[in-house]
Amino acid sequence: MIYEFPPRDEPIRQGDIFEHIPHVDISLSKLPVIMGEHSQILTTWEKVATNDDPVLAIVSAKPVNGIVITQDCDAFRAEDITLCEIRPFRTVERRSADLKSSPEKWMKMLTQQARINQKWFYLPPDADVGFTDKMGVDFLVTLRVLRLDLEALRHRRRGRLNDVALAHFRERVAEFYRRYPYNEWYPLNKDELKAYLKDHPGSEPYRWQTTG
Repeated sequence: MIYEFPPRDEPIRQGDIFEHIPHVDISLSKLPVIMGEHSQILTTWEKVATNDDPVLAIVSAKPVNGIVITQDCDAFRAEDITLCEIRPFRTVERRSADLKSSPEKWMKMLTQQARINQKWFYLPPDADVGFTDKMGVDFLVTLRVLRLDLEALRHRRRGRLNDVALAHFRERVAEFYRRYPYNEWYPLNKDELKAYLKDHPGSEPYRWQTTG
């Protein structure tokens, strides 16, 4: 498919796919903190972050798949490398949750929605890279790993995007971070807004759409 498989000792590059990367979950309102050698308290981040000293806390971490979004030049020398989480496509793109196995319907989803939705990148199944189902890169979920630590985990690199897919991936990452967020219904008149709200009931009208 769209993957290639570099030697283990090859440097980390954008588009590299890793397994078992830690996704750390932390609650700022309920933070277990280690005090002294054996005591533990449940507090808030605001209470312990009163100075620049490190805090020893207990956090939850689960292993996930991830893909490197850090550019190659930074991946060679930066202190940290950023990845985005990879999950089953049906959980990344909600419109596909109930989609049947029709090739035509999937074709439309993976071509048309890929142009519209800038929040994900599609990864097709490939047993060699460890994907038994359609997968998606969720640009909203980032993972930060120390570069030296990730280099020590290169045996966990399952593959990387080939040249065609990588060029597209780079553009998608750029599109995601430079996109201008706006409410698409702002220029609609009252009648157009009324029709729009049938499919988007949570959209809040603007002042000029409720007066005059």
